[in-house]
Parts: sequence; C-alpha cells; structure tokens
Amino acid sequence: MPTRIVFPTGSWHGFISSGLGGYEEMIRGHAEFMPRAQVEDDLAYQQIIPFLVFRHRDRYFLTRRLRASSERRLRQQYSLGLGGHVNSDDALGGDALERGIEREWSEEVIYKGGLSRRLIGLINDDSSPVSRVHLGLVYLVEADSDEIQIRETQKLSGELLSLSEMRIFYLAMESWSQIVYDQLLSRAW
Repeated sequence: MPTRIVFPTGSWHGFISSGLGGYEEMIRGHAEFMPRAQVEDDLAYQQIIPFLVFRHRDRYFLTRRLRASSERRLRQQYSLGLGGHVNSDDALGGDALERGIEREWSEEVIYKGGLSRRLIGLINDDSSPVSRVHLGLVYLVEADSDEIQIRETQKLSGELLSLSEMRIFYLAMESWSQIVYDQLLSRAW
C-alpha cells in the first residue's frame, strides 16, 4: 500500500489506538499487491501485517522464532503476535485482510475453543529498515480455552505466560512485541 496514503500528513512512530476503523477501511480500499522482494526495501510502500495477540484470561501466547524460521532477521527473537503478510491470494473471493488474518492464524497455530478478535491498535516502527516498510494491525484475540499449540514446531515454539512472567524475555523480543507489551501493561483491554 502506498506510504503516502497510509500517512497522508506524515508518519508517526509507535502505537496508536484511535481512529482504527478508518485504517481498516483505507487498507481495504487502497490495497495493492506487489512482489514482496520489490517492496521489502522501498519506503514508498507499507506492507500490511496483521499481528494477532492471543490472550486467555491473564496469560498471553509468547512465541520464539527458531533457527528454521523463514524470516532470518527475526530468528531467536520472541514475539507476542502471530501473523504475517497479507498476500494477493487472500484477495481471491473475499476480503483480503480478513482472509489473510484467517490464513496466517491457521498456518501458525492449532487452537481448540472459541475466540473473539478486535483491532486494538496500529504499530509503525521506524527504528529499523525491516520495520520501516511494515504497518502492524494489532488484534487482541480473546480466547475461552488455553488449548493452543504451534503448528510448525521446527520454526516456532510458544507458551502461555502472564505479562509479569514474560518480563524476563523483554530484551529478546522483536521491537513490535516490546511496543505491544508496553501497551498491554499500561492499558486495560
């Protein structure tokens, strides 16, 4: 998606939680699909990344990308979010954003139980070349069961932890997860 459309008055850095409905509609109305290799270093475009934060009661699903992870830049780092790029195939026969969220969820985890999902914020992180070209849509996934497992165990590991329990992993978290962790500590969602 063109950066000039995402940030018409200039970019911001960090996490925002207001005006979110407008962002989802903007993304749905202006989404473009280009080869990832073409836009991975192009500041003229923002790649849309749904970032799903799983919560069961007071525990969150913290994952760690292992050595076999396809994203080399994030290997061995911890993440509070599941998800990834919305792909052009997601647009076939429906809402690309919704289908991208569902596809990423089913690719990464096995979950047994009911859940609800709501957009709680956006992340724009200009602190690294990787994050500069990605816009995170942060969804809180509220679960009625703790029956969640990693699907691709050679690429990821994961466990449910309270925010206080995962504090020891903070410095090993990717930057988006640090931003989300800080927001979860300061807000009552």
